[in-house]
Amino acid sequence: MSSTTVRVIQTAKETGDRLTELQPLSFRPDSEEKEMELINIYEDLEYQEIEGFGGALTEASAVTLAKLSPEKQQEIIDAYFHPEHGIGYTLCRSHIQSCDFSTGNYAYVDGVDPELATFNISRDQESILPLIKRAANAVGGSFRLFSSPWSPPAFMKTNGEMNNGGKLKPEYREAWANLFVKYIQAYAEAGIDIWAVSVQNEAKAKQIWDSCIYTAEEEKDFVRDYLGPALEAAGLSHVKIMIWDHNKERVYDRAKTAFTDQEAAKYIWGICFHWYSGDHFEALSAVHERFPDKKLFFSEGCQEGGVHLGSWNTGERYGHDIIGNLNNWMSSWTDWNIVLDEQGGPNHVGNFCDAPIIGDTLKDEVIYESSFYYIGHFSKYIRPGAVRVGSSRYTDKFETTAFRNTDGTYAVVVLNRTDSGLPYTLHFRDQLAEGSIPAHAIQTLLFQ
Repeated sequence: MSSTTVRVIQTAKETGDRLTELQPLSFRPDSEEKEMELINIYEDLEYQEIEGFGGALTEASAVTLAKLSPEKQQEIIDAYFHPEHGIGYTLCRSHIQSCDFSTGNYAYVDGVDPELATFNISRDQESILPLIKRAANAVGGSFRLFSSPWSPPAFMKTNGEMNNGGKLKPEYREAWANLFVKYIQAYAEAGIDIWAVSVQNEAKAKQIWDSCIYTAEEEKDFVRDYLGPALEAAGLSHVKIMIWDHNKERVYDRAKTAFTDQEAAKYIWGICFHWYSGDHFEALSAVHERFPDKKLFFSEGCQEGGVHLGSWNTGERYGHDIIGNLNNWMSSWTDWNIVLDEQGGPNHVGNFCDAPIIGDTLKDEVIYESSFYYIGHFSKYIRPGAVRVGSSRYTDKFETTAFRNTDGTYAVVVLNRTDSGLPYTLHFRDQLAEGSIPAHAIQTLLFQ
């Protein structure tokens, strides 16, 4: 049964609208004989299925959260993860050993230990695991966690430290793969199942923080000869493996190297990517067209350069990138830190960034950035299992994407980054509904 009305959820600059439900639009029969300003929905054209939306549960987020009052902590957990009052996060990321958004470098083994005899996750049990469990409990059975390493232990690397790049020494490839296994097993014992892992965060970047360089061949060979077989031997072949975990401009090159090697490709579920080098949306479609069985996963993005309190551009950056990725076959999306402190940290090398929620630990305040609301227009209404359907728009002054959820509800997101309001007429199943979107606004239209 088709809807007679269209629910309109709006976030708009210079207004109080923040994921605010407006008066619904009314459908009427399509009897017009003139050209119109249409957003068309083609429900019989189906594309990718959505795995979920979410953010990163880092040590920095956990430490920041712990400094806030219990009431503020619960407010943040509910804002992201509550199935009704939150924005619907179900898919989260964490780090294997330390990352820049840790309070310092740490590994799961002590000193030089290729046998991993000293392996333990005691550092994670201090703050990260409690945060992950809170998120998982808030979400329920649909919660998924994937994890990425920023660096192997220092002794396994050519430069002898976790920071400043370096490479994995060939003689420690087996030990490093075995550490993945021990990590997954230890988390399972702690009550958290790891859904997926990536081989290496930002595999091409020599950073002043935790980092490690892999060429495309090295990464592919590590999966084929070590990581894939290690997971399989441990009965963990259900844990998905992803490669690259870096910017979009080289996503096709990395995919081509890995996925044309059949022995490596059989272990690899998909390729994940970041946004820091620009749009490159067409690169995602290129990967899909060449390798349609592999998933495309946005694994990290944030506004760099510290906290940007009150910035509207931040939200628009998120909206633009998410729509572009979705329209080019992305199936999963995770933001970077879910919450950071008033400085945009903690970060052990001063690489401060913004987050959708800032927890002011000095004033015990929760501050919602524009990005929180913009993300919510997707994550709250495009649910796991939703399928992208065809759509078109009459002008490139706004951006759109359209999905059908498993309950039959359609969610159409409309983004206007221009300085002027724009009219549109939604066209669905020989019905029309006239609406408009203000300047610098985002809307989600819901109907059946």
